[in-house]
Amino acid sequence: MERIAIRDRLNMAVATQYYADHEEGRISIENLNMVYETDKGDKVTALTDVNLEIESGSFVSLLGPSGCGKTTLLRIIADLITPTSGSVSVGGMSPTQARMARKLGMVFQSAVLYDWRSVLKNVEMPLEIMHLPKGERRDRAEHMLEMVGLKDFAHRYPYELSGGMQQRVSIARALAVNPGILLMDEPFSALDEFTREKLHDDLLGIWKENKMTIVFVTHNISESVYLSDKVVVMSPHPGRVSAVLDISLNRPRCAQMRETEEYYDYIAEIRSDFEGV
Repeated sequence: MERIAIRDRLNMAVATQYYADHEEGRISIENLNMVYETDKGDKVTALTDVNLEIESGSFVSLLGPSGCGKTTLLRIIADLITPTSGSVSVGGMSPTQARMARKLGMVFQSAVLYDWRSVLKNVEMPLEIMHLPKGERRDRAEHMLEMVGLKDFAHRYPYELSGGMQQRVSIARALAVNPGILLMDEPFSALDEFTREKLHDDLLGIWKENKMTIVFVTHNISESVYLSDKVVVMSPHPGRVSAVLDISLNRPRCAQMRETEEYYDYIAEIRSDFEGV
């Protein structure tokens, strides 16, 4: 009997750890609505009745034209704004709890780096806020810069870097706190096509190594297909989820995949979803 009890306790411990790992990066959104009030007192519905499940460790793109609410949805997940109604669970916590627990990393459309701080010091900044010891901050920041291919630029300043390199620094900074979820708001939209495609592969490599959940906002259909496990198509007036498409292209993704019939079929399917709304 004692042997059975020990086995049961071990099984329960394994199941509990599996559940914790499985839930770590899960995002659940139920009946979410967001209504803004303008200066004139008019009400604008940015999101209406959004329901979405994002699995832990998955790469999900929120795709749609300007005004469809994709950035608003991302900012709600990040606890930057509060929805009018509905619920959001981030790793089994509220967005506020997840943010306070450092479970979230955020990368914006522009790199938002401090010009007076070196690249290394920019990456160290969130670790300073956490009051980590100086040596630990430096070691972790250097590791993040090596991960994004910028180890040799640690002591440069942002104005000395290209746009693509600056975005790599912002990704390294977001990863420095070891988040379970990385939120990205059109991070490559201002870059040229060659740089953007290179950063696509860099990002997928980082995602594979860190096993995190990524929620990626974009208005670029081909970008969403290349990167994602799932594409959430959003439509405006008011913002809502109009379609969810699973992308079953083989991983790891590579440049040659962009020339395949299957890749173009996904793009055509998503375009047809937009035409139908």
